Amino acid sequence: MATKQQKHSKKASGRERQAGIIVAAASLFAARGFKGATTKAIAKAACCSEALVFKHFPTKRALYAAILAEKAPFSELLAAVDEAAKKRDDFRVFTMIASYRIRRGADPTLLRLLLFSALEGHEISSMFFKNQHRVFYDYLAGYIERRIREGAFHRVDPLLAARAFIGMVVHHRLLHEIFGVPAHLAPEDSVANYVTLFLDGIRTSGGRATHARLGGA
Repeated sequence: MATKQQKHSKKASGRERQAGIIVAAASLFAARGFKGATTKAIAKAACCSEALVFKHFPTKRALYAAILAEKAPFSELLAAVDEAAKKRDDFRVFTMIASYRIRRGADPTLLRLLLFSALEGHEISSMFFKNQHRVFYDYLAGYIERRIREGAFHRVDPLLAARAFIGMVVHHRLLHEIFGVPAHLAPEDSVANYVTLFLDGIRTSGGRATHARLGGA
């Protein structure tokens, strides 16, 4: 009979294998696209059999969902952003959102993977947008709309404003992570500049005055 320690070791080993498959699949999808990465290639990259890949991920959709959960875990981020939002700390709200993607050691795998999925019309693209990215946009648009009602932001379309801000972040990543353009500022300095540019444009004079009283940047 297996001891508790042996069972725990097997579970840990199983989780490690699963994690290895996720890493291998994400890397191959990001490098070759979805049509160029077979389960055989994924198994080889993960140093396991195809049968083991299917054991952990019976369907491709399950594997795609696992990749998104691994590469884009932002539930904790939204919880932290929500705390700043309750305090009406505009600078922190937008800084946390931008810093989630613009940071030292950022992994370009997810961005490459999503670009491939969109170009190939792959289902992971709609999975990402429907289940995660849209939630992000909707949350930010909701915050902007609330600040407009409070008189802190100019009257603009909240969703377009949210897209404009996220657009700066995505364009930054495209330039530096996909096209390889050298960055002339540290990630945190780039984030601070983007946030300042955006907030200086959208804030009303009353919103800026309130921000100054709160001791914001």
